[in-house]
Amino acid sequence: MRFIYLVLIMFLTASSPIAQNVLIKNGNLITITQGNKEKTDILITNGKISKIGKNLDVPKDYKIIDADGLFVMPGIIDAHSHIALDVVNEATDPNTANVNVGDALDPLDVNIYRALAGGVTISHAMHGSANAIGGQCETIKHRYGTVNPDELRMVGAPRTIKFALGENPIRVHGEGNKIMPNTRMGVEQVFRNAFSEAQIYMQEWDDYKKGIRKTSPSYNLKNETVADILRGNILIHCHSYRADEILMLMKVLKDFKVDKICFQHANEGFKVAPELAAYGASASVFADWWAYKFEVYYSTAYNAAILTRNGVVTSINSDSDELIRHLYHEAAKTQRYGDLTDDEALALITINPAKQLGIDKRVGSLEEGKDADIAIFKNHPLSIYTIPQQTLVDGVIRFDINSDPDDIRVDINPTEKYSSFYENDRNHHERNGCLKGIAELLMAESYSKYMRFKYMKNHNH
Repeated sequence: MRFIYLVLIMFLTASSPIAQNVLIKNGNLITITQGNKEKTDILITNGKISKIGKNLDVPKDYKIIDADGLFVMPGIIDAHSHIALDVVNEATDPNTANVNVGDALDPLDVNIYRALAGGVTISHAMHGSANAIGGQCETIKHRYGTVNPDELRMVGAPRTIKFALGENPIRVHGEGNKIMPNTRMGVEQVFRNAFSEAQIYMQEWDDYKKGIRKTSPSYNLKNETVADILRGNILIHCHSYRADEILMLMKVLKDFKVDKICFQHANEGFKVAPELAAYGASASVFADWWAYKFEVYYSTAYNAAILTRNGVVTSINSDSDELIRHLYHEAAKTQRYGDLTDDEALALITINPAKQLGIDKRVGSLEEGKDADIAIFKNHPLSIYTIPQQTLVDGVIRFDINSDPDDIRVDINPTEKYSSFYENDRNHHERNGCLKGIAELLMAESYSKYMRFKYMKNHNH
């Protein structure tokens, strides 16, 4: 018990807010949308960027950050993450639109702090990809140090929901539970059935409100959520790999007049980049990550650049509590493979994911009036030699390399008497990815099938 109290006290004191009124002086500003500004100040008042300019006066009681020789940019935004969550798959039905990961946020997840150490100020906490229609997601601010889950929520951010194509919903439902979908064409029908049922649900409520129907329909949260997708109130973020399935879902959405869609992963997005642009769909991709299973065997490190050049709003995401700390390196890869400019590369981890999450009016660039979510780097953020120095969320310093507590580092201090560090040895896809919480079940099922096969083989002889 003494150990638990000690760890809790260390946690609370290590990450307490420092200031919301701050003057960042003499930084090399990378605004993303308004060019670069050398030796320029940023005045932060009540957590907002109130003024940008040279030689700004220092108001009384403002904290001063000397950024001379450093690079100052908007906080990085990860459009696909599972940090601050535990099990992310409600793998009991191909349509679980009635659940919401925002009901189970974990402000104590140390990976929030580690993300801050990589300059990441916002992430999209997502449901997994076990279901064709998964649960609603939550856009969170990395206000590490709070113990209140509600303080992680980015109030006012649009609602989002997770869809999934291909192998994952097929394995979980068709192969695992012997229910639809068992094929890729079955996945399509899950969408069509859900949208059709929601249309009927909406019509029944409209008839009731008009007096055509005397009794009200039964309230159904699943249908209500899908109805809000049809109304344009919820943004779809869809796990996807293959180009044919991306085209399929766009056709389904067109039939139901839904136009708000971001294709996550989209490893074969480059094959259908003109079609994505024409539909107005966006894509959130990996820089150079593929071939970890058969349906994602084929991709290219030029994916983000090809999508960008075709006019698709594109971001680079992590889908990992480890890779989230290196998104600036992932953005830099697009210059090596796709020859994007500095602003184009950095847009992939700032303003573009902000657009995909519907929060670009508030974050994603250094502009007066926007939230003071800011990352400060030693050396240019696209340089292999860059090192994050400080990260501010709403003007509060949530990470400072000069006061980085030993107890929440990735590499622990071996001389510590008590350590709060814990890491398991499961691989990435089970621990952090879209199948988090369901991978163990699938492994158990595979083992069971193997044992049955072995038993039958032995007894047939």
